[in-house]
Amino acid sequence: MSTAFREKAYFDARATRDMAQHLHAVERSVQETMAYACRILAMTEQEAGLAGQISVRSQRPGAYWTLRFGLGFDEATPDDFIEVDRDLNTLTGKGMANPATRFHLWVYEGRPDVQSIIHTHSPWASALAAARQPLVIAHMDMTPLHDDCAFLADWPGVPIADQEGVLISEALGDKRAIVLAHHGYLAAGASCEEATYLSVYLERAARMQIRAQAFGALTPVDDALAREAHDYLLKPSIVNATFDYWARQTRGIAPLPAA
Repeated sequence: MSTAFREKAYFDARATRDMAQHLHAVERSVQETMAYACRILAMTEQEAGLAGQISVRSQRPGAYWTLRFGLGFDEATPDDFIEVDRDLNTLTGKGMANPATRFHLWVYEGRPDVQSIIHTHSPWASALAAARQPLVIAHMDMTPLHDDCAFLADWPGVPIADQEGVLISEALGDKRAIVLAHHGYLAAGASCEEATYLSVYLERAARMQIRAQAFGALTPVDDALAREAHDYLLKPSIVNATFDYWARQTRGIAPLPAA
C-alpha cells in the first residue's frame, strides 16, 4: 500500500492541534518567569557583568518590572525584581533599576504588542556588533529572526538618556529583535518566554554566522521558506515548551529559592 502524499499545510495544522493538546505551559508568577529567564541567559553565557537588562511590562500603566541593579543574571531570584515607573522610581520592591533600562521605556511606548525586553552584550552577538554586521539568515535555526531582526549601524552611546531610547526604538521598528552595532542586541517579545527564546536563538545565530564565514560568504535561506519556518518556530506552544525545558536545565545548575 503506497503512502498518500499530503501538502505541508496538513501536517502544520495537525502538529499545531497536537501541540495545543499535549504541550501545556507551566504557570508561574511574573517574577518567577523573569528569574528563570535570567538563569537561562546566564546558562547560555550571556552575562556581561551588570551590562544586560531584562524587563516585563507591568499591569500598571507606564511601569515595568526589572532586575534590581547590582545583581547578575546568574543570581537572580523572584524576590530580586522591582517595579519602576517612567522616571525609574521604584514602586514595588527595594533597590534601583539599571539606569540603562531607560531606553526600554521608548520601546514599550511605541510598541503596545511588546510585553518583555531583553538586552545583553552576549559574546557572539557582540562580536557581530563589533564587526558592524547585520544578521544573515542562512540556516533553519536562524529563521525565528527572519525579517524580524533590525540593525542599528551607529552606536548612540551609553543608553541612559532619552536620545538613545528614541534612536533604538525607531531602528527596531516593528521587528522583534535588533543588532546594535558596537553594542549588543535587543529582543522584544510578546511575553518574557518569547523574549528569552529570541535572545537564545539570536546569540546562536550570531555564533553560527561568524563560524560559517570562515568558509566564505553566507547564502541566505529562500525567503518564502524562511518565512514559513519563522512562523512555525514562533508558535507560542513551541516557544513556551522550549522555555520550560531550559528552565528545567537551570535547576541542576543553580536551583531557585522558593518564591
